[in-house]
Amino acid sequence: MRTDFSYSNIDADGFRANVGIVLTNEAGKLFWAKRIGMDAWQFPQGGIRPKEHSEVAMYRELKEEIGLLPEHVEIIGCTRRWLRYRLPQKYIRKHSKPLCCGQKQRWYLLKFIGSENSVRLDSSDSPEFDHWRWVNYWDPVSEVISFKRKVYKQALREFEYLLLKNGM
Repeated sequence: MRTDFSYSNIDADGFRANVGIVLTNEAGKLFWAKRIGMDAWQFPQGGIRPKEHSEVAMYRELKEEIGLLPEHVEIIGCTRRWLRYRLPQKYIRKHSKPLCCGQKQRWYLLKFIGSENSVRLDSSDSPEFDHWRWVNYWDPVSEVISFKRKVYKQALREFEYLLLKNGM
């Protein structure tokens, strides 16, 4: 029975449930996407809806953000626990209820088995990204916005073994 879902998007501590996606190709490079209209790069990620399992949310976000379907990827692994980061004060929406102080994320490591032509950054009504590229494994840790770096490092450390185990 699947139990990895929440009844609310934001938990009692103020963390919004979210999935993060690390997509790797056969060469062990990672999918890195640029936020639309900004000079900010990140992994695909998105919120988990109430009562939605994190794996279902991951596939939904994969399609919404980069146009990929389940047949374009294989799940290699998932973080064993929620990884959390706090938002800097300037990003906290102080008038929203309940107050969200950060994200708690379940990260997925996926192997890309589709064609690069399958990647569609315009697959939703409000695209999040306007460019993407393949990067070296540890590059995202130093390139992502500073408040996400610890979580990125934790996820990549956990996934490093899985990549080696899978010959990547």
